[in-house]
Amino acid sequence: MAIATATAMAALAGQAVPAAVVHQPVTEGIWRMDGYGTVLSIRNGTFQEYQTTAVSCLKGDSAQRTGPGTYTTSDGTVLSVRTQGGRDGGSLRAAGSVGDRNLRRIPELPDACSRPAPRGPLAAFDVFWQSFEENYPFFSTKGIDWRAVRDQYRPQVHAGTTREELYAVFSEMVKPLDDAHVAVQDGDRVFAQVRPGTVVPTEELDTKVKKFIVSRDLKNARNLQDFAHGRITYADLPGAQGYLRISGFGGYAGNGAPYAAQLAELDRALDTVLSRERTQRLNGLIIDLRINGGGSDALGIHIARRLTDTAYLAYSKRARNDPADPTRHTRPQPAYVTPAQGPRYTGPVAVLTGGSTFSAGETFTQALMDRPGRTVRIGQPTQGVFSDVMSRKLPNGMSAWLPNEEFLTRSGRTFDGTGIPPHLRVPVFTKEEFDKKRDSAFDRALNVLRNDDGTTS
Repeated sequence: MAIATATAMAALAGQAVPAAVVHQPVTEGIWRMDGYGTVLSIRNGTFQEYQTTAVSCLKGDSAQRTGPGTYTTSDGTVLSVRTQGGRDGGSLRAAGSVGDRNLRRIPELPDACSRPAPRGPLAAFDVFWQSFEENYPFFSTKGIDWRAVRDQYRPQVHAGTTREELYAVFSEMVKPLDDAHVAVQDGDRVFAQVRPGTVVPTEELDTKVKKFIVSRDLKNARNLQDFAHGRITYADLPGAQGYLRISGFGGYAGNGAPYAAQLAELDRALDTVLSRERTQRLNGLIIDLRINGGGSDALGIHIARRLTDTAYLAYSKRARNDPADPTRHTRPQPAYVTPAQGPRYTGPVAVLTGGSTFSAGETFTQALMDRPGRTVRIGQPTQGVFSDVMSRKLPNGMSAWLPNEEFLTRSGRTFDGTGIPPHLRVPVFTKEEFDKKRDSAFDRALNVLRNDDGTTS
C-alpha cells in the first residue's frame, strides 16, 4: 500500500517515479527447488521451469502471472509462489497439492540452461537414465541395480537408433520396476507397468464394476445418487448403513476444470451425502475405493475432514533431494486432517480397497488409517504408488514419468511397492466373483459394521 501511495504522489507532482518505487514482485528471479531436479525462472510475469540433471537442462512447463504471486499454466493449474525466511527463501505450491516445495534463490541459471541441448538417441538415453538415477527413490527396495541397467542397454543405442527402437529400449529398462507411476511416452504411445496381479482402473472397468454393484449390492438401496460427473455415488442401505463409492479424486467438474471448481463440486456432493440428518442416523459407512484412478491428494484430505471431530496427522510427505544419495530427502511435511465446518460423520467406517486403488486413492486410504473412531480396511492391498508424478522431457521430444516422493505414516512407514494392506483380506472383482455374482468385500463390510466385531485400524 505504501508503494502505491508513493507512486501516485510522485505522478501527481509531475516527478519521475524513482526506480526503487516501481513495484517488482519479490518472487521474481532464479530459484532452485529442494529436490525435484528443477530450477525456476520468474521474469516479467512469466514462470518458466527448467528440468535439470548432471548432464542436461531442458525447458519444462511455463505459466503466466494471474495475480500477486500466482501463475497459471496452459492446462489451468494454479501455482502459488511465496518468499519465506527472508528474500532468498521461497516456496511453491500447486493447487490441489498437500505440500509446498521449498525454493532457494540463486544468482543465475545453470550454464547448461543457456546453451543448446545435445540431440540424438544417445543424448536422450543419457537424460532418461540420469533422471531416474538422480530422482527415483525405490531402486534398493525393488532390488534393481540401475547402473547395471545402463551398462546393459546403452551399448544398444547409437546415432542410427530409430525412435521406435529407443522407445522399446526405455520400456524394457523400466519394466522390472513394476511401478504404475513410471512410464515412457512418445506421442500417443505410453508404456507403463502395474504391480503384477493387478489391473489398471480404466473407464471401461469402472463402468463394468459400477453396473455390477448397482444391480447386486444396491438393489435394495434407497436414495441412489451420482455426483461429480459420476465419479461419486451414494446410496442408503438397509439397517442405517451408507455406501459411498469414489472412483477418482478429479474430474468432478469436467476435464480441465481448475482445482477450485473441482473442490466446489465435491462440497456440493458432500453437503448432500453427509447432511445433518444423515450423519445423525447412520450406524456405519462403507467407502468403496476398489476402482479408483487417483487424482488430487488434497481432495482426499477434504473428504476425510467430514469424517472426524478431532484433528490428526494424515501422513507426512518427503522427496528425494540428493542426486548422489537415494537415502537423503527433504524435511517431511506433515499433512493434517482437521474437522470440517458443518455436519460430520464420526461413526464406524469400512474402507474397501484393491489392486486397482491407485495414487490419491491410496493417500486417502492412508489419511484414514489414524482416523479417530473405528475404521476397518477390507479387500486387497492397494497398488503401491503414492508420489506425485514427475514428467521429464527428453531431448528428442519423448517423455519419462517417475515418482520421487514418499508418504510416511506417523511411525515413518511407507507402503510404496506393496500397497496398503487390508485388515480383512477377501477377493476383489475376480473372474470367479463376477461369474458367481459375488461381492465378498461388500458383504464382509456389511457384516463387520452390523456386528461390530471390534476390528479397528
